Amino acid sequence: MLPPRIDKEVVQRKIGIYADKSQSLEKRGEIYEELLGFVPPRIEARLNVTGALDPKMVELQEQMREHGMYPKCFDVKTSQLMLFGMLLMDLNDAATLHGIAARRAGATWEEMQGVINLCFLFRGLSAANRGAEILANIAKREDTEEKAGK
Repeated sequence: MLPPRIDKEVVQRKIGIYADKSQSLEKRGEIYEELLGFVPPRIEARLNVTGALDPKMVELQEQMREHGMYPKCFDVKTSQLMLFGMLLMDLNDAATLHGIAARRAGATWEEMQGVINLCFLFRGLSAANRGAEILANIAKREDTEEKAGK
């Protein structure tokens, strides 16, 4: 389950408008659209709020994210499966986003379950339960998108 979206109009009115001159807000969101099919609410909040208050920080954050998330030694699917597992170990809700990204990058249900099984060995039933819940929700999301013709 994703957190609610921010009210961009309120952010602009009360905090300020996106001011990163190096890249537009739309362009910043493209990598997330490509990876996930949408810009997650917390990322949308960071881009809008920090992009208004400290645009240089947004640029630095995105450079570090890109460098760390896309190492040359791993393909996107492998990176996303690892991130899914790392975040699942902490029962972090961002595991869902990286599970979605792993599927979009070609991960099979069996590979996803394999990651959950590894987490179970070191985190226990809470990771197994949360992982299964995440997979079920991703399956529902994919089914809804297929029915909508996306």
